[in-house]
Amino acid sequence: MTSYRLGMMWHEKELVGGAAPMWSQIAERLRRAIEDGNFKPGEVLPGEAELNRRFGVSRTTSRAALDHLETAGLITRKSGRGSIVNEHRVERPLNCLSSFSEDMHARGLKPSYSTRSVQLTMASAAVAAELNITPNSPVLEIDRTLLADASPMATSLTYLVPKVFERSGLPTVADLDGGSLYAWLKEAASIVLAGGHERIEGAIADAATSRSLGLKRPAPVLVCYRTSWSVANDPVEFVTLRYRADRYSFRVGLVRP
Repeated sequence: MTSYRLGMMWHEKELVGGAAPMWSQIAERLRRAIEDGNFKPGEVLPGEAELNRRFGVSRTTSRAALDHLETAGLITRKSGRGSIVNEHRVERPLNCLSSFSEDMHARGLKPSYSTRSVQLTMASAAVAAELNITPNSPVLEIDRTLLADASPMATSLTYLVPKVFERSGLPTVADLDGGSLYAWLKEAASIVLAGGHERIEGAIADAATSRSLGLKRPAPVLVCYRTSWSVANDPVEFVTLRYRADRYSFRVGLVRP
């Protein structure tokens, strides 16, 4: 492995019999080659026939290696085109409250937004509980798709407490497509978010989410439920975010008790 890291091409070192399964060794070679930039996003990996020839393995073995990479979200296999390297995952730490815009800028990506709807609605019991308001109170509902370098990354369904639109009025689609929601809250409503809590689950994207994110069904998503509060410790926002699992990951710092 060291010699590979020091400059050997992904296919130059022989597979090791009796170690990890052959398909796993091939998948690991290709994974490292992708991470090292030998195969860039949008490029096509060697196909099954080429892997068979280079490593002297069966088609079943090479197919298993590519299946593993696809399951891991590193490639997408398309009929007639082959195994295409996916865009790299965006990693977000879970120990700070930041906007999507801040996350993307920190990683050298350009954020943008596509707003489907902005409307007043009545808070369900679940939304009201998160925002500490009475059920059926009016709330501001914002439905958007969040993009990085023009590629869909997540959908967001946000509910904001009444004091937001009482101070600022309703934002326009142009307001929301133009930048960060957290920045708009600060500028238009003089509300600064100070903290929050978040719960994350795995799920299969429904039809609407799949369309918004350009996913082929069935596809996994990471679902985040976040409640954020102001510097006055008042709940302001409850949002459900559905991230592409092949483009997003979360990092958590751990310490021993």
